[in-house]
Amino acid sequence: MTGERRPLADRPLTEPHPSRLPSDHPDRARILAAHTAALAAGEAGYLDPASGLFVLSAGFLARRGTCCGRGCRHCPYVDDPPSEQA
Repeated sequence: MTGERRPLADRPLTEPHPSRLPSDHPDRARILAAHTAALAAGEAGYLDPASGLFVLSAGFLARRGTCCGRGCRHCPYVDDPPSEQA
């Protein structure tokens, strides 16, 4: 998917693909709260509540216009079923 122009996936920007953030992830609620706050503020991303690493928001990635293929947690282009993700 590197640099490939694709349509956005058919899901809200607030909801990451299950292959990138599973529903049973122990920090899911905190991650989604931080992501939602970054989206609302128009920020490029947020600090992951568990690791402290900077994570790009779906809004930033959507504005970029292409998928980089690096497995971003909030990639707005991923739409394959979770079982087909690498």
